Amino acid sequence: MKKKVVFLDIDGTILNNEKKVPQATKEAVAKLKDQGIIVAIATGRAPFMFQDILSELAIDSFIGFNGQYAVHQGKVIHQNYYNSEQMEQLLEYSSNSNHPLIFQSVNEMKATVTNNRHIEMGMNSLKRGHPEADAEFYKKEPIFQALLFNEAHEQTVYEETFDQLRFVRWHEYSCDVLPKIGSKAHGIEQFIKKLGIDWEDTYAFGDGLNDLEMIEKVRYGIAMGNSVAELKRKAYFVTDDVEDDGLSNGLKRVGLI
Repeated sequence: MKKKVVFLDIDGTILNNEKKVPQATKEAVAKLKDQGIIVAIATGRAPFMFQDILSELAIDSFIGFNGQYAVHQGKVIHQNYYNSEQMEQLLEYSSNSNHPLIFQSVNEMKATVTNNRHIEMGMNSLKRGHPEADAEFYKKEPIFQALLFNEAHEQTVYEETFDQLRFVRWHEYSCDVLPKIGSKAHGIEQFIKKLGIDWEDTYAFGDGLNDLEMIEKVRYGIAMGNSVAELKRKAYFVTDDVEDDGLSNGLKRVGLI
């Protein structure tokens, strides 16, 4: 029997506006698993930031850091981290611009400053607090992703200065910093190759700008009703809002449950 896989974004897809998993979503994921369909989280978050969701949904496969780190059944199958020189250059430039960073490893994250308002607002939107400060954390642990805190109009200069990096906005005051090839789609590609799954049997649900490549890469890329407009234009179809059981309804519409 051919394997099928469903990749699920977290915020705005699995989690509703209250950062909770709707009961319909729990039931839908259980039905997928009962059929032998692989369910994997695909998120921009670091792994330590969604262990509770993995546990709640009994999922053991995921793609984290926007494609930089992939795990199947608890085993790491792909990882791509920065070298310290890249992070040092970014830190020097962002410090001169008074734009703080957060460095993320698999198990923890550290900020480059303390008590920053933009960091507070960005982390609060994820129901997390301001990380401890350690501007040299990138020298101590493999860094898979950095978060840059600035406003949208300040992002362009970084894109022009760092041509080997991508800057993907996820918050009014923050964007993810990724390698040029970094995306959820890249992580999914490594996942699919490792497991030998046919692309015809790949599905994904998302709602944000960091889901664009993923939605286009899989065979059935489905946008939540609460998605950004650009994602809706790229999607195979648009399901209902996360507050209206969009994930469960989308899985029914595509014939998986």
